[in-house]
Amino acid sequence: MKKVLSLILAMCMVLSLCACGGSASEGEAGYKVAMITDYGDITDQSFNQTTYEACKAFCESQGIEFTYYKPAGDNTADRVAMVDKAVDEGYNVIVMPGYAFGGTIVEAAGNYPDVKFIALDVAAGDILEAGVAAKGETYDYNPDNWNVTDYYNSDNVYCAIFQEELCGYMAGYAAVKLGYTKLGFLGGMAVPAVMRYGYGFVQGADAASAELGITTEMKYAYGNQFYGDADITAAVDTWCAAGTEIVFACGGGIYTSAAEAAQKVGGKVIGVDVDQAAIIDGAYGENMTVTSAMKGLYPATYDALEDVIVNDKWADYAGKITTLGLISGDNPEANYVQIPMESTQWADGFSQDDYKQMVADMYAGTITVSNDISAEPATTNCTVEWLGNLK
Repeated sequence: MKKVLSLILAMCMVLSLCACGGSASEGEAGYKVAMITDYGDITDQSFNQTTYEACKAFCESQGIEFTYYKPAGDNTADRVAMVDKAVDEGYNVIVMPGYAFGGTIVEAAGNYPDVKFIALDVAAGDILEAGVAAKGETYDYNPDNWNVTDYYNSDNVYCAIFQEELCGYMAGYAAVKLGYTKLGFLGGMAVPAVMRYGYGFVQGADAASAELGITTEMKYAYGNQFYGDADITAAVDTWCAAGTEIVFACGGGIYTSAAEAAQKVGGKVIGVDVDQAAIIDGAYGENMTVTSAMKGLYPATYDALEDVIVNDKWADYAGKITTLGLISGDNPEANYVQIPMESTQWADGFSQDDYKQMVADMYAGTITVSNDISAEPATTNCTVEWLGNLK
């Protein structure tokens, strides 16, 4: 009888542990996370690498199986093939970084209603462009005129986008305050995220110029691709020869052309998406990177996975396209858009305290930044030469 009672007590303890979560909470049980790269690799020192590192860190902390897949080519069919492969191999949370996954969401999400898709930097317009085309309709590039949920299975998809115009503004404002009066913007392709970065950069440079009572100049162009090459480097060479002092290189690997051109004349660059000082300075010259316009890719990825898997809050995410920006006026490093506190080349013209005050003013609404990309921003003190596509 004592043995029976002991066995019953032991079973009760086990059941109690299970109810409390034991070694894994109810929300974590059965989850396997996969990340799919867009057109780059997890060593790109940018979007893919940061997303990969956030997924890996989260999964290791929770004892969850994780892997990543790299598509064979830069097209929707190859990205969808990686989704199919991931699901076939048992992965049921799929993380996808970059606007290029709009078509993947349209084509794949409905095929796997039990799989949760977390898409970073994928906006309604990215989904609509693919979805409308798939239905043989004509997209007018105005998401407000369409019901995006008509074009994809929103029940199992969460998208996060960023207010790039805010950190673009920060970078442009900082550059002028730090003494640079001849600037350049070299974007990858004229997609919404890159344009918001660029138009924010113009607004920030113009605002700082007005505060200082000076006139500045900017050359503004897109490479029409997300990597540097000899032709784009040659174009930026002409900018530098004409006096351009600093270039905001915005779009994947296109920074290589900006850095190569800057290296020849002792010029400077501004990084994008993540703090690119280490990679750019290490390859092209010490102290070349003045600052970087950063998205909080790491916390956005980590926080979403934690909420969905650990806290079992998928209902709060499903079908949402959330815009991430400033969440603190007191702590710039808590925000989803920022410039780096450690590697920015602070000086008397623009100190950490000045940056903190600017963020506080942006958070309070004293400083406003337009996210409108339908027309080039108007300027008063920064003369912009709009050069279109270099290629």
